[in-house]
Amino acid sequence: MSITFYVPRDSGALALGAEKVAKTLENEINARNLDAKIIRNGSRGMYWLEPMVEVETPGGRVAYGPVKASDIADLLDGGLAEGKIHRLWLGLTDHLPFLSRQTRLTFARCGITDPVSLDDYRAHNGLKGLQNALTLSRAEIVAQVTESGLRGRGGAGFPTGIKWKTVLDTAAPQKYIVCNADEGDSGTFADRMIMEGDPFVLIEGMAIAGIAVEATKGYIYIRSEYPHAIAVMNEAIEVARKAGILGASILGSTYAFDMEVRVGAGAYVCGEETALLESLEGRRGIVRAKPPLPAHKGLFGKPTVINNVISLASVPIIMDKGSAFYKDFGMGRSRGTIPLQIAGNVKYGGLFEAAFGLTLGEIVDDIGGGTATGRPVKAVQVGGPLGAYFPRALFDTPFDYEAFAAKDGLIGHAGLVVFDDSVDMLKQARFAMEFCAVESCGKCTPCRIGSTRGVEVVDRLSANIEPEKQIAVLTDLCNTMKFGSLCALGGFTPYPVMSALNHFPEDFRPAPVAVAAE
Repeated sequence: MSITFYVPRDSGALALGAEKVAKTLENEINARNLDAKIIRNGSRGMYWLEPMVEVETPGGRVAYGPVKASDIADLLDGGLAEGKIHRLWLGLTDHLPFLSRQTRLTFARCGITDPVSLDDYRAHNGLKGLQNALTLSRAEIVAQVTESGLRGRGGAGFPTGIKWKTVLDTAAPQKYIVCNADEGDSGTFADRMIMEGDPFVLIEGMAIAGIAVEATKGYIYIRSEYPHAIAVMNEAIEVARKAGILGASILGSTYAFDMEVRVGAGAYVCGEETALLESLEGRRGIVRAKPPLPAHKGLFGKPTVINNVISLASVPIIMDKGSAFYKDFGMGRSRGTIPLQIAGNVKYGGLFEAAFGLTLGEIVDDIGGGTATGRPVKAVQVGGPLGAYFPRALFDTPFDYEAFAAKDGLIGHAGLVVFDDSVDMLKQARFAMEFCAVESCGKCTPCRIGSTRGVEVVDRLSANIEPEKQIAVLTDLCNTMKFGSLCALGGFTPYPVMSALNHFPEDFRPAPVAVAAE
């Protein structure tokens, strides 16, 4: 009986030595004349256990990790092929607490299948959503997505169905689907994981979007820092095209849709949809004034759906199981699941997909296991470099768009970066202003000049020059940037700055100098 081993090809696993592990395992298989094959799967998202090697057994897949190349011979000697207990043995993969507690809808196949095997994708319920979509009218597809409650997972949380309906209702000879894969936020890796671990789900989601709004061409705009994702997506697109999933006739239907990958040049501001369009058209990534909205006049002046990777990758499960199934998960106006990306100074960093509603404390303390250093958690930044810092006093906040907004926070792309009590929040506030100054496209004054002045004000605070006056100036400056910036880069920079100031005021005011008694 042939043995099947799984070694991730995911970037996170590769950074920890997965390529060397796979090569060593291959060499040992050949040297021992084993009847075995290695499948390079995506990551399961438990990065503290990577590289994680799995083996298929009659009882299910058994995991071992973290595995080094030097462990392979010992593992094989100890019964790796049979899933036997070893010092690196973790047990049945599906029974690992971090995985078993999740609600995996969008990431149902990630880490399980061979990413570029269409047969594998079909065997794990792939293409069912697309096949169902082909039996419906365009309006019915849009209605399903609208009724599911799916909102943009890229940060803004705008209802996906409304965006699609706007494009569907706008008459034009050509329309486009653009996937924003310019994942630049700190502590985020969900987009990359999907593209590297389950690319066909994104292709399927984009094809459904194309059918729904009458678009025949799609583009995936991927940041240049993701070479492995670019390679996997290009390979998967070619496989899908040859299989008739893309092209002049989608699965033999009358609908046409094709797509291609475009690589960004590394500008953070190109994560903003209109700057992304400028870049796609071959120009410098500068934010456009709105209106007109991209849904009316987007790529090359045509109606365009712009969605984040996770938004589009969530569509196939909606079209497969129905809008009511998807909407049954979550809370309030936040429906479905969200891939929580837990990073920073945390014990169990990784991707945890769950329905909206978990509290911040549950995510950080229970799922994440607290800090890696063992020191107390001081702050958690949610939503990337422009997200607010939440103190432990706000750890009862449920993960929900409206609940976070009520506490002056943002869910954003659902990245969480944990800091222990050694962090200096004044330095973090300076970083936010400096980041904005460096990454600003320069089109609007509040962002371009405000961020530069912000760095100067924080530096004066650090030097203890009239601290109360500097705090007043910083507060006024943040108010101007929040309401006067053209896009979210300048508009959201005040969130980390003001949350740091409001929740950790002691870091912004120097300690009083003790006077020695005479």
